[in-house]
Amino acid sequence: QLQLVESGGGLVQPGGSLRLSCAASGFTLDYYAIGWFRQAPGKEREGVSCISSSDGSTYYPDSVKGRFTISRDNAKNTVYLEMSSLNPEDAAVYYCAAASSFSLCLFMNFRSWGQGTQVTVSS
Repeated sequence: QLQLVESGGGLVQPGGSLRLSCAASGFTLDYYAIGWFRQAPGKEREGVSCISSSDGSTYYPDSVKGRFTISRDNAKNTVYLEMSSLNPEDAAVYYCAAASSFSLCLFMNFRSWGQGTQVTVSS
C-alpha cells in the first residue's frame, strides 16, 4: 500500500517561505514520479509540481514557476516542496502524490496521495 504523509504546512505572512515534506511508507519512492497539487475551497485541484523518478526532471506551472522548488531525497524516502514569495492565492491544502510515470504526474493521474497539509498565507 502506497502511503504518503505531508507535513510542514502552517501560517505564513505574504512574501514568506515554507518547506513541505512528503514522507513515503510501504513503498520506495525511487520508482515513482512524485507530484504536489493543491486545492483551495471552491476551486479546482491544481498541480503545482512534478519530479521524475529517473533523471530528476521537474515541472512547474506558470503560477508557481520561480517560486516553488521540488526535490527528492531517495535515501530518506522523502520529497520536498520549497515555497517562497508566498501570496494569499497560494493558500490551500497541499497534497503530495505518487504517479507511475512523469507523464502521468503531469496529467495528475496519481496512484496514491496523502491527507494533505494546510498552507495559510495571511498577515
